[in-house]
Amino acid sequence: MEFSLITTELSEKILTITINRPDKMNALNMQLLGEIDNAFDEVYENDDVGAVIITGSGAKAFAAGADIAEFANFTSAQAKEMSANGHRIFNKIESSPKPVIAAVNGFALGGGFELAACCHMRVASENAKFGTPEVTLGVIPGYGGTQRMIRHIGYGKGIELLMTADMINAEEAHRLGLVNYVTTLEELLPKCKQILQKIISKSPLVIDQVIACANAYTSKTEDGFELEIDEFSRCFSTEDFKEGTDAFLNKRKAEFKGK
Repeated sequence: MEFSLITTELSEKILTITINRPDKMNALNMQLLGEIDNAFDEVYENDDVGAVIITGSGAKAFAAGADIAEFANFTSAQAKEMSANGHRIFNKIESSPKPVIAAVNGFALGGGFELAACCHMRVASENAKFGTPEVTLGVIPGYGGTQRMIRHIGYGKGIELLMTADMINAEEAHRLGLVNYVTTLEELLPKCKQILQKIISKSPLVIDQVIACANAYTSKTEDGFELEIDEFSRCFSTEDFKEGTDAFLNKRKAEFKGK
């Protein structure tokens, strides 16, 4: 699949998606979001993809917001369509049956913050900064930022950042629980790959179930406890469960097949 605003590289079952608009600080426009959408079709459909890293090109920005020039003159109807499409794409990332890590190199602001926030985990370089500056433009986050900010760091600090437009650095993001690890820029991608290699050594069926149950925690339509019961019981009918338990009992390494 050919892209013009992102690049993709598949190595050892990890697909790295790199936002490639360095001249625009990797700002998100609708074409770029469409390319990410298409890339995640591949994530869902390609069995050779076991996990995903999303990052930005260069050292300055993961994604420094949305492309404001693109929507400055939108009507309310156009804005609603844009927001709904962004929600659909970011929900698709969050619901991915395969783990997704945001490797945040530099600024993750506005839409860039929202993209990082919909990933299952975030690892940040020491120069990373996070924030939602939308209120300075007379608008609110439109791709799920009001919800995921609160979900990740709690109501009090979350609503403060949403209303003040203040940025936080990587260490503060780590202290608040938004970021899993802080690394040097050079170690950012290796750290993400280390985490994902550990995860993809497990049964892909079970990883899918873990993601679904964890996401149900904040769902308005699913009971996460009930879903956990259903998914736990479903494990017992899989070949991977039989392989995992047999490997444990016989003191050998399990070889999961995703069946």
